[in-house]
Amino acid sequence: MNMTRRDFLKLCGAGTVVLSMGAKVAPQDWARVGASVPRPTRPSNGVLIDTTKCIGCQQCQIACQQSKNLPVDKTKRALCPVAPSVVKVANVSTDPDKPALKPVKWQCMNCVNPSCVSACTVGALQKRDDGPVVYDSNRCIGCRYCMYACPFGIPTFEWDKQLSLISKCDGCASRRDQGKLPACVEACPTKALTYGNRDELLTIANQRIYSGDGSYVRHIYGEHEVGGTTMLYLASVPFERLGFPTLPEVAPAEINAAIMHSTPTIAVGMALALSGIYWLIKRRDRLEAQLANNQNHNGGH
Repeated sequence: MNMTRRDFLKLCGAGTVVLSMGAKVAPQDWARVGASVPRPTRPSNGVLIDTTKCIGCQQCQIACQQSKNLPVDKTKRALCPVAPSVVKVANVSTDPDKPALKPVKWQCMNCVNPSCVSACTVGALQKRDDGPVVYDSNRCIGCRYCMYACPFGIPTFEWDKQLSLISKCDGCASRRDQGKLPACVEACPTKALTYGNRDELLTIANQRIYSGDGSYVRHIYGEHEVGGTTMLYLASVPFERLGFPTLPEVAPAEINAAIMHSTPTIAVGMALALSGIYWLIKRRDRLEAQLANNQNHNGGH
């Protein structure tokens, strides 16, 4: 069949109409497929980490190792490429022109809307509504998508094991369930770590920043980064000088959710649009064939 430019534009217009109809009739429940983790439904707890009070004793790291029954090596510093603990204390240079180093505690940020959870295809990572991002090794297939998705580079692949899986901090979820403090918080001798409700921790952090002697930078790291985290930081120097990544306020999981939310509607709409175009073409073919038959019949007489 020969199609003119006018015919093509008509079909495109018809497809657009059908596509818009498909967007309206697409089941709304399908939009939930692949959506990111819902926002917490009850108060989320977390830890406020005041780097100005940290002395680099690594008691938090040792306590983490012990609570998870990991090998404790007090001589191995956290600056090693692979540390046996899911909590690490790194000595960071705050000024390239000076040799002074600042100890900084690192662990999973237990994001409010974690990208690792949205990236996990088997549900091995789950966000609890009280804060922690927990990990089920029985579900994990070792795909490492969570490592690629995490903006903080936290999940660690256990390269030294034959059946390698992922290692990460889960905020001591099991200890919390028993009414205990996270192991790192309990072990800190200088009270650099404060456990509590996230909103209350933000209040405490703001009080220290604005009612103190001006020793803190006016930034609570984790308050807004990637949608917020339950691990919050205070510092006396800009966080980028401590090695913290500069991140947007929108969580990657939110972007993924928006894409996944629209995908079913687009797919259904496109299917309806193509079906509509196919039906119009077939209808045109039938009409042309019928017209040709009529002309032949009339010509025969």
